[in-house]
Amino acid sequence: MTSRPSDNVVRLRLDIAYDGTDFAGWATQREQRTVAGVIEEALSTVFRGPVVLRAAGRTDTGVHATGQTAHVDVPDDALHHAYPRTARVGEPEFLPLVRRLGRLLPEDVRVRDIVRAPAGFDARFSALRRHYVYRLSLAPYGVDPQQARFVTPWPRPLDVAAMNQAASELLGLRDFAAFCRHRPGATTIRELQRLHWERDGNLVSAYVSADAFCWNMVRSLVGALLAVGEGRRPAAWAVDLLSASSRSSAFAAAPARGLTMIGVDYPSDDELAARSLITRDVRSPDEI
Repeated sequence: MTSRPSDNVVRLRLDIAYDGTDFAGWATQREQRTVAGVIEEALSTVFRGPVVLRAAGRTDTGVHATGQTAHVDVPDDALHHAYPRTARVGEPEFLPLVRRLGRLLPEDVRVRDIVRAPAGFDARFSALRRHYVYRLSLAPYGVDPQQARFVTPWPRPLDVAAMNQAASELLGLRDFAAFCRHRPGATTIRELQRLHWERDGNLVSAYVSADAFCWNMVRSLVGALLAVGEGRRPAAWAVDLLSASSRSSAFAAAPARGLTMIGVDYPSDDELAARSLITRDVRSPDEI
């Protein structure tokens, strides 16, 4: 659990994009190349001391992002390292730091913007909802080379209307235990706010939004709906899975390759602290 910044640190908000193909997920792990690990290393070089990133959502191995949000607390007396010797008039405060990180970071991760976080901001706990998209190609040849790292080739036809029918029954505040890998002490109760499939030629995309996601939830939802789309399961089968108390073995999660985190929504600045308090309360089945 993250804490509020103390008086001697400055909290910065970072907007981040990455190609997750060659990362072992977001979270820092020993002897593993992770998104947080390489960004923390770069920031520690700049600020000349260790820092820790906290993200809105910890993406799994191979999952991408165009709209990840994170925060970092920087000691007040180290903040000057972010500034150039000669500032450009009218330039945003941390644009020089964005440029410097562009040189320090590998090409498969970019920090796109950095600002001072408003009071009460916590990248994880202040978030209202997260947005993902899952992309598949039904083209007989697979995926165009330029998109091969971000789109999953799917060799069988899909009934998108049946997938949307099944998806609509999953919306709302539910216990998604059947769609989540177990984490000790973690709740699987989530409010799924959007789950909708669209087809554009050979490209089929699932747009998924929720207040939060448990471990492996998006890929599991997609995997279950693909079983419906292929005609292996009826549309009503997906909602029946919600009665399970643990991860279902009746379907496989979709490959990580097609999943991208595309955005995070936050309330207005004056509601950030209140939202954080609400989010920290662990939901119980009685709330459903």
